[in-house]
Amino acid sequence: MKKILPHIFLWIFLFALLFPLGWMFVMSFGHGESSSIAEMFSQTWSFKNYSDILAGDVFPRYLFNSFFVSIILTAGNCTLCLLTAYVFARKEFRFKNFWFATVLSVLILPAQVVMIPMYRLMVMFGWINTYWALIIPWLVTPFGVFMLKQFIESISRDMEDAACIDGASQLTIVFRIVMPLAKPMLILLAVFEFLASWNSFLFPFLFTNDENMRTLPVGLAFYLGKQSLDWGHLMAGASIAAAPVIMLFILFQRKIVAGLMAGALKQ
Repeated sequence: MKKILPHIFLWIFLFALLFPLGWMFVMSFGHGESSSIAEMFSQTWSFKNYSDILAGDVFPRYLFNSFFVSIILTAGNCTLCLLTAYVFARKEFRFKNFWFATVLSVLILPAQVVMIPMYRLMVMFGWINTYWALIIPWLVTPFGVFMLKQFIESISRDMEDAACIDGASQLTIVFRIVMPLAKPMLILLAVFEFLASWNSFLFPFLFTNDENMRTLPVGLAFYLGKQSLDWGHLMAGASIAAAPVIMLFILFQRKIVAGLMAGALKQ
């Protein structure tokens, strides 16, 4: 009995987590007016909501913007965070601890604190309603720098010293030696960054007022305003937005666990 109870609790917990997601998918295939589970499953299901929303006014543009921004930010963070972390982990320079503490201090600042200064900065640069505002401020994240620095410090310097003696440049050492060793952490960072940028709402909402520059979360929020009672189409849009996240987790779940274990255990 003692072995069965934890499994029962976990199944109940899993059902509670997945139920809203399942309800969203079921509503996306119906007309969105059902008020009970029985009515929901007895109605005629179709892909009409999906075809309508994909053929809609600017929804494909929202989808493109989210994919474009998320992919650029993911690639940029994996590259720039790796370079920054390598400098903090391997190089010695004045006020190194101070600058690293400055990087970490950004982690404790709520996004709302920098919201107004960031907006004024984007206005000053003329970046409102541009991809620059959605990409440049987030190309390097303190979390990525901290995570990769801690991992790089756990890697032996022997191969790096041997490559340096053979005349390898610093970039060659970073990308040919350190990066393959840090692959689990880079995959973990890539997944986290893609999810964060894909689901980001506050700053894309703040920096864009042009319909063609909105990302998917912002577009869905405005779609709710336009179609306040059309739950079928709204749930279809939310399902499309959730699909890449679910597929990403399914494809990289082992890599995510490997990255977490690599970060937890000293190499």
